[in-house]
Amino acid sequence: MEEQSHYRKIKIGVCVMEKKVSSAPMERILERLQAFGEFEIIKFGDKVILEDPVESWPVCDCLIAFYSSGYPLEKAEAYAALRKPFLVNELEQQRLLHDRRKVYERLEMFDIPVPRYAFVNREVPFQELDYFVEEEDFVEVHGNRFWKPFVEKPVHGDDHSIMIYYPSSAGGGMKELFRKVGNRSSEFHPEVRRVRREGSYIYEEFMPTGGTDVKVYTVGPEYAHAEARKSPVVDGVVMRNPDGKEVRYPVLLTPTEKQMAREVCLAFRQAVCGFDLLRCEGRSYVCDVNGWSFVKSSHKYYDDAACVLWKMFLEAKAPHLSSTIPPTLPWKLNEPVQPSEGLTRQGSGTIDTFGQSEELRCVIAVIRHGDRTPKQKVKLKVTEEKLLNLMLKYNGGRPRAETKLKSAVQLQDLLDATRMLVPRTRPGRESDSGRESDSEAEDFEHAEKLRQVKAVLEEGGHFSGIYRKVQLKPLKWVKVAKSNGEGEEERPVEALMVLKYGGVLTHAGRKQAEELGRYFRNNIYPGEGTGLLRLHSTYRHDLKIYSSDEGRVQMSAAAFAKGLLDLEGQLTPILVSLVSKDSSMLDGLDNASIEMEEAKGRLNEIITSGAKTVQCNGSPEFPWMVDGAGLPSNASELLPNLVKLTKKVNEQVRLLAKDEYEELAETNSYVVIPPYDQAKALGKTNIDVDRIAAGLPCGSEGFLLMFARWRKLERDLYNERKDRFDITQIPDLLADGVIPNEYGINPKQKLKIGSKIARRLLGKILIDLRNTREEATNVAELKSNHDQQTLLTKKGREDIKPDSRRISSSDLKPDPRRVSTSDIDEDDDKEETQYRLDPNSAFLSKNFMSDGNLNFDAWILESHIHSLMNVLRYCNLDESLQGEESLVCNSALERLFKTKELDYMSYIVLRMFENTEVPLEDPKRFRIELTFSRGADLSPLEKNDSEATSLHQEHTLPIMGPERLQEVGSYLTLEKMEKMIRPFAMPAEDFPPPTIPQGFSGYFSKSAAVLERLNIQEIKQSLSRVVKIFVDDKIFPSKDRVLNIRMSNLFKIKNDDNKYETL
Repeated sequence: MEEQSHYRKIKIGVCVMEKKVSSAPMERILERLQAFGEFEIIKFGDKVILEDPVESWPVCDCLIAFYSSGYPLEKAEAYAALRKPFLVNELEQQRLLHDRRKVYERLEMFDIPVPRYAFVNREVPFQELDYFVEEEDFVEVHGNRFWKPFVEKPVHGDDHSIMIYYPSSAGGGMKELFRKVGNRSSEFHPEVRRVRREGSYIYEEFMPTGGTDVKVYTVGPEYAHAEARKSPVVDGVVMRNPDGKEVRYPVLLTPTEKQMAREVCLAFRQAVCGFDLLRCEGRSYVCDVNGWSFVKSSHKYYDDAACVLWKMFLEAKAPHLSSTIPPTLPWKLNEPVQPSEGLTRQGSGTIDTFGQSEELRCVIAVIRHGDRTPKQKVKLKVTEEKLLNLMLKYNGGRPRAETKLKSAVQLQDLLDATRMLVPRTRPGRESDSGRESDSEAEDFEHAEKLRQVKAVLEEGGHFSGIYRKVQLKPLKWVKVAKSNGEGEEERPVEALMVLKYGGVLTHAGRKQAEELGRYFRNNIYPGEGTGLLRLHSTYRHDLKIYSSDEGRVQMSAAAFAKGLLDLEGQLTPILVSLVSKDSSMLDGLDNASIEMEEAKGRLNEIITSGAKTVQCNGSPEFPWMVDGAGLPSNASELLPNLVKLTKKVNEQVRLLAKDEYEELAETNSYVVIPPYDQAKALGKTNIDVDRIAAGLPCGSEGFLLMFARWRKLERDLYNERKDRFDITQIPDLLADGVIPNEYGINPKQKLKIGSKIARRLLGKILIDLRNTREEATNVAELKSNHDQQTLLTKKGREDIKPDSRRISSSDLKPDPRRVSTSDIDEDDDKEETQYRLDPNSAFLSKNFMSDGNLNFDAWILESHIHSLMNVLRYCNLDESLQGEESLVCNSALERLFKTKELDYMSYIVLRMFENTEVPLEDPKRFRIELTFSRGADLSPLEKNDSEATSLHQEHTLPIMGPERLQEVGSYLTLEKMEKMIRPFAMPAEDFPPPTIPQGFSGYFSKSAAVLERLNIQEIKQSLSRVVKIFVDDKIFPSKDRVLNIRMSNLFKIKNDDNKYETL
């Protein structure tokens, strides 16, 4: 830097608290600034800042000053007014950051998206406000309703006690977020259900972000670095690396997010600024602005930040000097240069049996829920005034409308009414004559059912709304005079009450799902290990977990996510944060109701008569081609034995229930024994284990309810008076062979039913496979173009002479994001270059697909796992696919035939690999691998060894390992998979419009068919934002800052009239 000796060095004043100056990021960046040679760094120190008058503070040209605890912001403002240095972060605007209300108002002033919110301002603690209303599952502020889950933030920016309140349908409770204390950043409080009232708060809509938060760090309006971390909302456990630092992963910002970062920087006039970004359903929102923030433990960021600040200071105080970033940074002059060629990506590449390099691109898993308690239903006709009034109360007073009771308030009202109607004692079953009359039998039965309803409602001490619901359907009406005497009105006099309960995920089900998640983390993603979080922290945010709206399915999905991502704590926060309820994708039973009734009718005929018919289109050596495959040949002879077994079990349960009833009678009918808190049980497996050890049933069921269930099962299975069996009750006793045939009695019927039930699920699978292929193809093309540009850039640099570094800033406007090729030499930087924004590839990272897999997990019911499997193995029987081989090989078909049932936790996994060594147009570029597991298909009763003893002790059945559905060495291409599945899948155009893709490539990488399904107005808005950023970043040259390039033919799409419209 000899040429700089003629210039006075620019004085950079660091007027911040010593604790901040001595932080590693600040020290590293100041060291790099000093290495440029143009600056003199002056650190003020605490004594000067706190004790000395501003007149005696050191004089400087540029000032780094920002607020932290104990910092005298007023003195800093006075110094700036006195000396007028160049301010990196303006001081007056820092006051806005202390009040979250002002932060949100400022963000909205600059049209920066924020979550939907409302202010609740209190002048004194616990002040009652007319505009604030709180109900069980929502709060209302000035008429704006926020349903749980919602977020509650103190208005003071330095108060980090943030609460999230969960709905009763997910178990209720509250999670408190706070600044990291050790390894904790949040705590869940299941008992807290009411919001705070001691201060002023902001209430805002909870944004499900897939379990990650994105932190953005700006250094001037033209530079933004983003990192993802595990959200404290999930389990509150901070992920740390071996050095004790919180684990964060670099992510790509979309063009829209880059513009948001620029606007935040300008809106608050803070060049160095950190803010929190929420990515939700294809959109991004700013939820907090922190002011001065540096990235920790990133050498690449230190380099970038120092370069940007260097430019900033020179342009402000020495514009006559060139601010062109040198090819080799001063602090790297003495580092040995390593060749960049030959660097291999550390992704999920594998060498398969063909010796070809492959990378895992997509994992789709369809999984059945875990072990559950039996589902039950109680039906009774009610004429009691209290119950009829309750029905009218919740159906709007309409006498012919049915009512569904599910919320805690509704169920509590029903319980209060039922308690008053249940007789205090049980009457004898016989009359004085010794013979029971019909009316007495009906009264006794009605009282028993009311007692059962009361017992079910009293479980747990409170209602979670996830496992119990009641329907009241009016049956009879009469006309009565109106209360005002003017005319008549209808009033119900009889209604049908239907109570549905049970189906609760047991401790075994929770343990099974969590264990399966851990297995997936360690085995399904080769080479990923515990780094799986990074896989869904990339810019596409691509880990998706779908669930039906059944409670047991939701909780299975949450427990699986807990094991997959190595989370801790209870399941309710995980459920709300990571699991998407998509009941529409998992519906379909109604579409196949007629065919299923036909199958059950044929199944009844086979079981009761023992007759079977071989299908003429199947080969006799294939036993799975016959009607009723898998049923025992002597099924009709086994039915009487099954009835006897049911009677024996019923008698044993009756004796246990008798003891429980006598214990209840000795206390009073209002006491619930034993107490069971479902909300606490959701995340703690030891609750059920303790109950079992005490000789109590698993879950919340007592012996009285168990007896009622078995008595009903015995009565329904066999009608002695009519001498008739009801085979629909068999699956509640024995699933082997029966349940698979309920979804089709032969392969053709299985295919027909399966295609109707799983139609939407199959369509979703195909869409995700196609989109992943298209993204991978586009990235490969962009990477090829980028490699060519890199060679040209390197050749151009070789032509630059060392002494020509300093040129006029008016000749060249450098991009502060530019990275020299020597930057990738350091080991710490190899990882980051895969995720950094590369100006040579239009904001796309160099290798962002190396970890960018799509991960889609669907948690489903029994019906869908059977239906999906039936389509996969029998799709070639469709007339349109005659002559094609099955997707499932014969050996796998035989294993499936011998599989008695796809039990709890059974699953089907599709993994798509990309062979990067074959041409893009080659069908073998993408390969599909199919595997399945029978789930917890093991009975300890069938074994008498050490393993059986262990199973008895743990009360949890292990999940069977995955089995291949294809022969070893076979090659199923994506093209073949699509061809075989497309006839049975919902067409892509029937799905609702997808959300705007997160990544920049998403705007152009989707096929024309996908683009045509998007709303035209949404595409117009999205492309206008992209074009605006293109212009702002000078990708397209334009002297008057307006895009003058003819692009009318580039951006065209079909409108609703099937005509092409220019966007």
